[in-house]
Amino acid sequence: MTVTPMKTKAEQQLAQQFEASVAQLPGKGWVADARRAAFARVAAAGLPSRRVEEWKYTDLKGRMGEALAPAAAASPAIDIEQLKDLLGEALLAPDWLRLVFIDGRFAGYASCDGSPASSSVAVFAGPLSEDLANGGSEWMKPHLQAASPELPDTIVSLNTAFASDGALVKIAAGAKLATPVHLVFVSTRKAQTTVRNLISVEAGAVATIVETHVAAGAGAGQSNAVTEIAVRDGATAHHLKCADEGSTAQHLSRWDAVLGRDAVYKAFQLTVGTGLVRNELLVTFRGEGGAFELAACTLAHGAEHVDTTLVVDHAVPHCSSREHYKAVLAGTARGIFQGKVIVRPDAQKTDGKQMAQALMLSPDAEFDSKPELEIYADDVVCGHGSTVAEIDDDLLFYCRSRGIPEREARALLIESFIGEVVEKIDDEPVREAFAAITSRWLRDELA
Repeated sequence: MTVTPMKTKAEQQLAQQFEASVAQLPGKGWVADARRAAFARVAAAGLPSRRVEEWKYTDLKGRMGEALAPAAAASPAIDIEQLKDLLGEALLAPDWLRLVFIDGRFAGYASCDGSPASSSVAVFAGPLSEDLANGGSEWMKPHLQAASPELPDTIVSLNTAFASDGALVKIAAGAKLATPVHLVFVSTRKAQTTVRNLISVEAGAVATIVETHVAAGAGAGQSNAVTEIAVRDGATAHHLKCADEGSTAQHLSRWDAVLGRDAVYKAFQLTVGTGLVRNELLVTFRGEGGAFELAACTLAHGAEHVDTTLVVDHAVPHCSSREHYKAVLAGTARGIFQGKVIVRPDAQKTDGKQMAQALMLSPDAEFDSKPELEIYADDVVCGHGSTVAEIDDDLLFYCRSRGIPEREARALLIESFIGEVVEKIDDEPVREAFAAITSRWLRDELA
């Protein structure tokens, strides 16, 4: 006897919304076929629940009570002063190249050409919607049709099915960008927003790409953001993200990175003030001599739930990876870190290290850490660690004995804990901007 599982309310709504919107989404022919194939995979598997090993700590099927309708095409205008209020002035430097997307659609009036390099041809940046509207470039096919076997592709498939826009960024070979490329995503309504970003850092180039996801007005909807980045031979990419979309928002995110020979990929993720978050990262080494570093920080309070799931695939020899994750959890917040490192049979001389640390500000908070090593080669150096702790009473006493009030002492100790990963941001203006965000959260939490 065949038993057909019942669809949840959210799953039924997603199916209805897809059928109602697919004809209006940009892209025909193979693009439309890719959308239908992607949604068919979601419909067949359903939203992931605790029965899916990679989602065992985040029951999306149970937590997504409803699927919000896709955001309407017309969105309220966001001027530069509103952006300053949302992002802070430091993240709106006039010399940065900035692409702004409001409710998932490109807002040219709020974007800025900046001066990211000495040559105007060093960077191509534009909206994905234009490419899709012209039928979809052939080079996009593998991006919209591929599915990774290392992680369930729910986020990517939903993104492929519904995405109407996103950023296309190409850093020319050998270009050395003096300032970052900034991708800004603003949600202004309680709706579903979906963006797909494709980034290529060509051979020998050096670039910094910053993503910020924020909510304005009656935002706090459901967002799905997928970024695919290729770091070509000898290139260096600094890729940073801040998600701060509101305590009732749902944020699903996936980064897929492919590294060429001698490529360097330095990633940083800051998640703060967002209700339900699933951050996925898949990093694959395709050329020898590659290096990957991840520093990540979660700041959560109330009933917020932040899941960071990482897979590093050492497919070739002589590559290194470093991951350092920190969480500060208050109230009944829950933080999750799942870090999986795969060392393939031919990936000799792999060097991989991983550390997850949580600071608990409440006895009701929860931290789940699940490190995994799959090693099929014998000449490797790999290791992982995980710690959970409260604020050290001895250190707190030391600070208070020197005249520092308790609240300030606690703030200093928490900032020191967070600062270890924030200091890994190489770009000073970006580092200061992200440090200001963590300080603001801390002030609000200890007020």
